[in-house]
Amino acid sequence: MTAIPAIAGVVSAGQIHATGAAIAAMQEESGALPWFPGGQTDPWDHIESAMALSVTGFVAEAQAAYEWSRRTQRADGSWPIRIVNGHIEDDGVDSNFCAYIAVGVWHHYMITGDLRFLERMWPMVWSAMECVLRFQRSDGVFRWGGDHHTGAMFSEAQITGNASIFQSFDCAIRIAAEMDQDDSLWVAAHTVLGDALRADVAREEFEIFVPPSEHSMDWYYPVLGGAVRGKLGQELIASRWNDFVVPELGTRCVDHRPWVTGAETSELALALDALGDTADAIELIKSIQHLRDPDGSYWTGLVYADGKRWPVEKSCWTSAAVVLAVDAVSRTSVGNGIFRDVRHRLSARVG
Repeated sequence: MTAIPAIAGVVSAGQIHATGAAIAAMQEESGALPWFPGGQTDPWDHIESAMALSVTGFVAEAQAAYEWSRRTQRADGSWPIRIVNGHIEDDGVDSNFCAYIAVGVWHHYMITGDLRFLERMWPMVWSAMECVLRFQRSDGVFRWGGDHHTGAMFSEAQITGNASIFQSFDCAIRIAAEMDQDDSLWVAAHTVLGDALRADVAREEFEIFVPPSEHSMDWYYPVLGGAVRGKLGQELIASRWNDFVVPELGTRCVDHRPWVTGAETSELALALDALGDTADAIELIKSIQHLRDPDGSYWTGLVYADGKRWPVEKSCWTSAAVVLAVDAVSRTSVGNGIFRDVRHRLSARVG
């Protein structure tokens, strides 16, 4: 029987199981996990939702989600940015969206130990990561996206996407080691990317990446993705804590708006846990329980200036982010350290 995460006095195992059930209820027959019923599916949030299904014991549903990814992957290793009810609405390529499949596949394998699953998914992971490598600039960081038809790539390297790609390469290298496959190019990419992320954060002037935007993701993602940890990570989080964290309500999505969101709060909690600040992470998770719906799902956000939920949707990926945060701080599933245990450097093949 699957052990379900819980935090005493905050959220029970039964409640988290209900959240998993709410995510499963949003899954389309194809296996896709849209933002909400009838809404768009993107390759990144789809995987995050699948990870929450694995944690909450909905293993068959999680596997169906990964099968959807395997079936819908294009010949070049990419996925369309946005699909609605099986129809492509944006066929562009986002390098981070493509890379994240490695995180999900490794996470599911950690939890289930299903080698057949890993073997079935390996060609997809390999193709996706090789696609991502094509977006690498001469300085080692990754362009955020491009045109699927022409192959043209946008020049900008965004810090959130690159921080997430850092974690994706870490997981891809672990998968390659398990499959006894060459990972040398991935190790090199992981190493130089980590160096670049730490360099820009340390100098507090972004010379390599596009400077952080008004969104909180650009603030905490270097920690969440694993490239920045220790004292530098602590200093980064402290530098803008008061700009984004609203006590007892959660984390702002945008620094100048009275709007807290469940996903950003949960991700910040994961980043704090990765720094060893688990008590503060639990307080953040506690602060967003006002977003919980009786059916177990979570509303996307709250405009606290007027007490209104906005957008008026219970997003699949918000519920998933809460599940993953609760799992991390409670140390419940075998995959609970997927964000905490990312390695800084890889100068040799990982076994």
